Amino acid sequence: MTTPFLEFVGVHKSFGATVALHEVALSVGEGELLGLLGPNGAGKTTLLSIAGCLLSATRGEVRLAGQRLDRHNRDLRRLIGVVPQEIALYGELTAWENLEFFATLYQLDRSVRKRRIEETLHVVGLTERAFDRVRTFSGGMKRRLNLGAALLHQPRLLLLDEPTTGVDPHSRNHIFEEVRRLHASGITIVYTSHYLKEVEALCQRVAILNEGHIVACDTVPGLRQQATGMIRFRVPEVTEPLRQRLDSLPATRFLEREGRPLELICNDPRSTVIRLFGLLKELGVELLSLETFAPDLEQVFLELTGSQLT
Repeated sequence: MTTPFLEFVGVHKSFGATVALHEVALSVGEGELLGLLGPNGAGKTTLLSIAGCLLSATRGEVRLAGQRLDRHNRDLRRLIGVVPQEIALYGELTAWENLEFFATLYQLDRSVRKRRIEETLHVVGLTERAFDRVRTFSGGMKRRLNLGAALLHQPRLLLLDEPTTGVDPHSRNHIFEEVRRLHASGITIVYTSHYLKEVEALCQRVAILNEGHIVACDTVPGLRQQATGMIRFRVPEVTEPLRQRLDSLPATRFLEREGRPLELICNDPRSTVIRLFGLLKELGVELLSLETFAPDLEQVFLELTGSQLT
């Protein structure tokens, strides 16, 4: 991993008797795009809220650019852009007025404010709607403007909490491509989503949070190796020597059921197929049919958390 830019060090968060985060330890490299997955109530929003200085940890700390992150450190907080799960816009104001309001909060100098608003509206594809009231926007347009509000001050860390929830395909693709562009520009991004395909396509690493614990953090190929895949195949006859060799394949479980194809349960179907081919060739056994089922991120998530991502 590249140099840590964002670090969670033993971050624990309780709300009365309810523990939302349990001693979370997680590092995000500078310029990395990290996916954060977890079922509802896992603690994702709480973790991002602490990283965005919207909540304080009960104990532990967050470090940004090597410094302890503190809500009173305004210079450090200016490095952060937050896109919350709930739309944070004013419906009675126009798109321009919303961005002007946030530019004021970010204390952008008047000399650059107009230019940054124009650039931001262009980036999120809303230049032609700049002076329309936000209450007239579709859900997808509001999501895009919500993203724009977090980009006005050109942050180095972007926290995206479900940025494409409930949007139309056009807006989802627009946000998707903008995240790609921001990542390519060197911004460090933490991205939570219910869309597994998005996370697989966008993110270099994925952390899985369940009941306040980080239960896994790896690349998508690395996570897939933690779940089980399967190989189904048929041969003319299962002899005892073949049965014994299939039983002895490493990191593999052999299943034989009457009237059904033979099955090999394994973590790495690709390498297991190679071993199977070699074994059958050595024993002179004809292969009649073969299917492989590689684990996907959804299966990994289900096995690690015991629930589907909804």
